[in-house]
Amino acid sequence: MLLIDSQAVKNTCSASVKSKGFCFYKSTNGIKRHLAVDTLGFPFFIHCTKASVSDDQGLIEMFSKHIDYFQTRLGDLPKLTILVDNGYHPAMLTTALEQMYPDIMTKIRFELAPKPTKTQKQEQGKTGFVVVATRWVVERSNAWIERCKSLVKNFERTLDNATAKVNLCFIRLMLKRLAVN
Repeated sequence: MLLIDSQAVKNTCSASVKSKGFCFYKSTNGIKRHLAVDTLGFPFFIHCTKASVSDDQGLIEMFSKHIDYFQTRLGDLPKLTILVDNGYHPAMLTTALEQMYPDIMTKIRFELAPKPTKTQKQEQGKTGFVVVATRWVVERSNAWIERCKSLVKNFERTLDNATAKVNLCFIRLMLKRLAVN
């Protein structure tokens, strides 16, 4: 299972104009980090885009960069479940990914994360934002990124450098976990 989410990050004044974009629904002028993690929260794919790129388009770009993974994945394995939130549109994603690689939908399937209804919230005695357990893994991974002070804002001049910084953050995190064991 892969959990996918995007995170909008503000740019600093030193960031390049080429990497800047404005995300209207998150009201952020900067970049977006598209993150695909496994069930433990460790990165599977990472991709940085301008903030003006939609979540769907960012996911398509991320998969196109890593299409060789899906091409080499054996067809007799169970389908890889990709859990996305309500900011993504699985029907559009399916169409775009099939144009890129026609057999991809035999290897993956999209699933929308459940969103609690008002009655479910009332039964739990909660209002407003309610944590969805299945989405918590990817949100926790985004929080791990925020613990790296150089990633709180985007200081990088290129999107490739921003992606490399996120990769380095996760390498540091995984090495710390290995050292403890």
